[in-house]
Amino acid sequence: MDGRSRRREDTRQKLYEAAVELIAEQGFSATTVDDIALRAKVAKGTVYYNFKSKTDLFEELLRHGVGLLTAEFRAAVEGLPARDAVRALIRAQLEYIRRYQAFAQLLISEMWRTNREWQQTLLLLREQSIGVIAETVQAGVDSGELPAELDVRVASAALFGVGLVVAVDWLVFQPERPIEDVEEALLAIVRRVA
Repeated sequence: MDGRSRRREDTRQKLYEAAVELIAEQGFSATTVDDIALRAKVAKGTVYYNFKSKTDLFEELLRHGVGLLTAEFRAAVEGLPARDAVRALIRAQLEYIRRYQAFAQLLISEMWRTNREWQQTLLLLREQSIGVIAETVQAGVDSGELPAELDVRVASAALFGVGLVVAVDWLVFQPERPIEDVEEALLAIVRRVA
């Protein structure tokens, strides 16, 4: 990557970070392009140079954040048997949310809103992440490591949703609690149902 491309990527990253923090703090509607530019320490025109609109920036933000999570899921489960892969998925999600807490809070707040312009984008991205979980759960059912009667789609959505909500709850209300404790508590829930 040449110097110009690197600077553009760095600027876009600053804009992503500023936007996710602001939108998590005050919501999409209350966040202005001026706010994003100010937080990112760039000119307002820089926002529009990189993104057509605030909505375009938000959709790209969703793609970027969920894409990172999906990639981390894929890396975490590679080559592992199903039960170990489920543990790895839980740990990867907790670590991701610890690193990107504002994005996780934003994702929770936007996940079930159906009146947004980017709803279709969010549904497709959610499917990518849950798809990795579903592949892992299905492999466990196929190998006999997980119960044959397990509804793979529901179990996968449950793992994704529970991990997301529990991780945000942990970081907001019990940030001093070690990640290992939270991981073990989630695994205990999974063991009882699996």
